[in-house]
Amino acid sequence: MSVISIKQLKKYYGIHCGVENVTFDVDEGEILGFIGPNGAGKSTTIKLLLSLLRPDFGSAEIFGMDTRKDSAKIKENLGYVPGDVRYYPDMKVAELIDTTLRFHHKKPADFRKARTDICDLFDIDLSKKFEELSLGNKKKVAIAQAIIHSPKLIILDEPTNGLDPLIQKYLFEHLQKMNREGTTVLFSSHNLSEVETNCGRAAFIKDGQIIDIEDLTSNGHCAKEIYISVAPGKKIVLPAKLSGASLLRTLPDGRITFQYKGDFSDLLAFLAELSPIDVTIENANLESRFLSYYEGGHKA
Repeated sequence: MSVISIKQLKKYYGIHCGVENVTFDVDEGEILGFIGPNGAGKSTTIKLLLSLLRPDFGSAEIFGMDTRKDSAKIKENLGYVPGDVRYYPDMKVAELIDTTLRFHHKKPADFRKARTDICDLFDIDLSKKFEELSLGNKKKVAIAQAIIHSPKLIILDEPTNGLDPLIQKYLFEHLQKMNREGTTVLFSSHNLSEVETNCGRAAFIKDGQIIDIEDLTSNGHCAKEIYISVAPGKKIVLPAKLSGASLLRTLPDGRITFQYKGDFSDLLAFLAELSPIDVTIENANLESRFLSYYEGGHKA
């Protein structure tokens, strides 16, 4: 069952593309990473999902409900961490969190222990006014507000910006715990290691378009990274018949590397013709796949 279903979303800012034909689903109980460089369309997609922006075309559903028509109902079971955190500056942190609970029809008194536990976990000072907080502490308040009511879906836009490494660790441990209890998570990031470590799938966006969605739990179908050592002065050219090969580079140690996602018999035939000194084949990590997508290996 899909908790989020997006179909052919388009959003333009004048003549400039925000997103173009964005289509993907987030299944119930999964953690999906939404990857792309700054300006790729991650935040625009999320704001369209939250009905903070109106699409020019296409549709989106959350919990099987239309994100525009049923926005208020959807938000009762949703937590959101914005990339840019802005709340009422004169309100104290405790007041902000209690306001969030009332918005979700929860009695703050019933969640006093949960509030204390979450604020202790993320080292949040409940007595301070929001305007007195640093960037990192403002982000921690946003995280606390997003999870305090135990939502069915959490959407996080670049959640670790401004957080120190220890708090990042606590955040993902808590998200994993909530996920095991049934919460679905969508979070955008350009931190590849946190996506690779914490997500089951990743959706790649480039220039406002989805260019691939990968299963990060299945190594059998992912791209391979090929490392080749050849005689000094020997040049390597990837032949056209070796479809699925991309991103040919020379490493500082002199080895040649490229990515490959295709028929292994074709790869082995190419290597046999090349007669390399040494060959290493391993699963491409998310960083190398990211480079392949965004340095011209794939076109949107």
